[in-house]
Amino acid sequence: MSQVSIAIPEGFILGAAASAWQTEGWSGKKDGQDSYLDLWYKNNRHVWHNGYGPAKATDFINRYQEDVALMKASGLSHYRTSVNWSRFLTDYELGTVDEEYAAYIDDLLDEMKRHGIEPMLCLEHYELPAFLIEKYDGWSSKKVVELFVLYAEKVFERYAGKVSRWFTFNEPVVVQTRVYLDAIRWPFEQNTAKWMQWNHHKVLATASVVELFYRKGYNASGTVGVILNPEVTYARSTAAHDQQAAHLYDLFYNRVFLDPMINGEYPQELLELLQKHGVHFDYSAEELAVIRNNTVDEVGINLYYPHRVKAPSREWNKNTPFHPAYYYEHFELPGRRMNKSRGWEIYPKIIYDMAMRIKTEYGNIAWFVAENGMGIENEDQFRDAISGEIQDDYRIEFIAEHLYWTLKAREDGANCQGYMLWAFTDNVSPMNAFKNRYGLIEIDLENNRDRRQKKSSHWFKSLSESGVLSLTLDDQEK
Repeated sequence: MSQVSIAIPEGFILGAAASAWQTEGWSGKKDGQDSYLDLWYKNNRHVWHNGYGPAKATDFINRYQEDVALMKASGLSHYRTSVNWSRFLTDYELGTVDEEYAAYIDDLLDEMKRHGIEPMLCLEHYELPAFLIEKYDGWSSKKVVELFVLYAEKVFERYAGKVSRWFTFNEPVVVQTRVYLDAIRWPFEQNTAKWMQWNHHKVLATASVVELFYRKGYNASGTVGVILNPEVTYARSTAAHDQQAAHLYDLFYNRVFLDPMINGEYPQELLELLQKHGVHFDYSAEELAVIRNNTVDEVGINLYYPHRVKAPSREWNKNTPFHPAYYYEHFELPGRRMNKSRGWEIYPKIIYDMAMRIKTEYGNIAWFVAENGMGIENEDQFRDAISGEIQDDYRIEFIAEHLYWTLKAREDGANCQGYMLWAFTDNVSPMNAFKNRYGLIEIDLENNRDRRQKKSSHWFKSLSESGVLSLTLDDQEK
């Protein structure tokens, strides 16, 4: 064991994130304003843990003043959330703004400013309006790309004077991967071509919004980026077949967004493999030019755990439609350190490895850790009997180790601008709902969703004030 201290640079982001749908709840939501998540919950409620979903969430829409004060008490410099597309408009095709919801966003931004917390706003965090799914099949349609740009224009017009850091999507690969590749979320359709079409239209939508942002002059006082969730992928072995499995996993799930959004082009190898397997999606030379000429200003990277793969050990079932798993199998590292609640490996060096990759392969673009955190089940078992406070030393340790590698990467030349937690409060996750708790702040579901600071909240405040990270590293031979 060794004691280590490392300085946090001036201006380095120490923030947290959550989305609109996972926090706000449905209070004030009007008929016809369902999002994809709302529709999934209504149609498939039995798969959500203990029945909890977005209906009330943390009731942030009514309690944001209380929560912003807790952000300040937790030492946050920045807070990222989303504008709920499905609620911001009452007519998605005409771009009619819901003034009641828009006023709430205004008030939230003003409240954050009063407390000295900088807002970051994301335009879509799985909140695709259900109306656009039902009428246009969602991101299958180029019409939805047009309507997303119209929506973005309305949001920029309203809030550009209050927000300087914008993001088009959070984790744009996730919904279609879970629905159209893996068929494990409603509406359970295995369709690889539709998966790729959704991918492409989100890339095109981002480039189109970047073009709008610059054309309208918003870049004079702000930036526009995207939040991605590339999985840091390691091969089981140095053997060529395992290395190829990791390379192709990375190609299908990571580079499919990293390359066009940062470097302006899809990997040619990806396009050739999709064609080889009969996966056709609609795109044009004009669309590729829009993507090439309108790359993002910065990138947020969500990092939680490493991904390990090996070469397939069995021949692919020829009756199964093509899936990237044709080229890989998952691999569990023996002796790995685990978060047993979530079933995820803990390997903090993923942040350093991703940072070095961005430095060498993506022009050292400005980026930050946009999400990193630890979800634990049954946190009540760690409650102090006297104070009632959850003693989440495991979360403090997790944050400290991942922040350490973030700061080490910056010292080694990575253009990393900060570190943000998932999440500020406990909140709803898809299907798992409140099962695994991620927050610095506890949400008490049994008592009117009362808020309480956890031990980690006080620790994060001290970290922010001191500007120095001190931790114990398990780095010595035993």
